[in-house]
Amino acid sequence: MRIIWRGLRPRWIPALALALTMLLTGCTNDDVAQDGRITLRFQSLAWQEESVVANKELVAQWNVSHPEVKVEYVQGSWDSVHDQLLTSFEGGEAPDIIHDASDDLADFAYGGYLADLTDLLPQRLKSDIPQRSWRTTTFGDGIYGVPFLQEPRVLIANATWLRQSGVRIPTPEKPWSWTEFRQVTEELSGEGKYGVAWPLKEPVSATLNLSLSTGGQLFHRNQDGKVAIRFGAADQVVPDTIHDQVNTDRSASPTTLGSGGSDTLPGFFGGKYAMVPLGFSYRQQIVQQAPKGFDWQVLPAPAGADGLAQGVSPQTLSIAEDSPHKKEAAEFIDFLLRPENMVRLALGDWMLPTGTQALKDPALHTAEHDWVTGTALAAQLRSAPAQSVRGYPEWKDKVATPAFQEYYSGAIDIDDLRRRLEEDGNLVLARYQR
Repeated sequence: MRIIWRGLRPRWIPALALALTMLLTGCTNDDVAQDGRITLRFQSLAWQEESVVANKELVAQWNVSHPEVKVEYVQGSWDSVHDQLLTSFEGGEAPDIIHDASDDLADFAYGGYLADLTDLLPQRLKSDIPQRSWRTTTFGDGIYGVPFLQEPRVLIANATWLRQSGVRIPTPEKPWSWTEFRQVTEELSGEGKYGVAWPLKEPVSATLNLSLSTGGQLFHRNQDGKVAIRFGAADQVVPDTIHDQVNTDRSASPTTLGSGGSDTLPGFFGGKYAMVPLGFSYRQQIVQQAPKGFDWQVLPAPAGADGLAQGVSPQTLSIAEDSPHKKEAAEFIDFLLRPENMVRLALGDWMLPTGTQALKDPALHTAEHDWVTGTALAAQLRSAPAQSVRGYPEWKDKVATPAFQEYYSGAIDIDDLRRRLEEDGNLVLARYQR
C-alpha cells in the first residue's frame, strides 16, 4: 500500500494518524489471519481448461504442504490484463503474485510497481533458466519477472496437401529460407486456394519476432541509453515477403489479414489454405477441432541470415512491489516452477518451458502432436526486440499496428511504412525517455 503525504496541515495529522492506523490494521487482517497465517493472492491468466486445472492443482498442493502461507487463486484475463494491473497498482490493490507476459513488464518495472527479484529468487531457479530468457525480464539492473513458458511461431501445415505437391518439407535442421518459403506458397496456390494465410489482426509482434531470423532489430539503443527506431534492410525482409505474397503472388489470402489465429482454422480445415503461421500452442485447438482424418504437421518458420532465431515474449511471474510478503511470494514461485511442475504447466498450455531441466522431460520430445519439432526450436528463441522499450504498448497500438496493416493490404508502400515507423514512432518513444 502506498501512502502519499502531500499538503497535510499539522492540525490534521493526529486524526489522520488514527485513521491510517485503522486502515493499516484492516489491510493487515486481509493478509495475515488472527492465527498468523499469511494469505497471498496469485492472479493467473491461464485460460485453457488443462492449464487452469494444472494451476489450481498446484495451488492446492502448496496450501496442503504450507499451512502457514495460504495462496488464493485469482482468475485474470489476457484481454484486459495491462489496464487491470495498472488500475490495481494505482489503487494499492495489486495481487502479490502476478502472471503476465514479458513484453508488458517494462513500464511497470520502470514505474516502480514490480519488485526486483534479484535477491529474492533461489539460485536453483536462476541457474535452471538460461540467460537468454532472463534477458526478457531484466530492466536496468533488476529482474522483474520469472520467464517460465514460451512458444515459437511455427507453420501449421496441411500434411496431405504438401505431400501431394511434392515440395521439399522443411525441418529444424534444414528449414526453408524466406525466399524459398515465398516460392513454395506460390507453387501451392491457385483456383481459389492459397499457400498461406497470415492471421495478422495483431501484426507487430509476429513481424518483429520473425524478423530476428533476418537480423532485424528495429529498436536501437544509443550511447545515451535512449532508444531510436531504424527500419533497415534486415527489418524489411519479413514484411516484404508477406506484402508480396498478398499483393503480388496472390499466394496469401487477403481476407485473413485482419483475423486472429483461431479465425483461420475453419478455412485451414476446409482446404482453403495450405499453411497458417501460428503460435506453437495452437496445436491444442487443432487437435480439438480438426475433422476426423485431417492430417497436419508442424514446420519451423523460415530461416534468414541469423538462422532460426526468433523473438519471444515468455509468460512471466512477478511480485508486486507493494506486497508485504515478498519472501513468501518468491517461495511460492519457486515451488510452482520446480521442473516437474513447470512440465505440468507447459503441457497444460501446450507451450515450452524455459527451464533446462523441464525441457528435457520425455513428454516434450514425442512425435505425437509434433512436440519434438517445437522443442528443437527452443534454443533459437531470443528476447523480443521491444522487451525493454518504454512506451512500446502505445507505439504498437497507435503507430505500428495501423502502419503494418495498411502496408500488408497494399494501401501504402514501403517508404510510407518506414516513415511512419521511424518518424511517428520516435515521437512516441521520446515522451517516455525524457
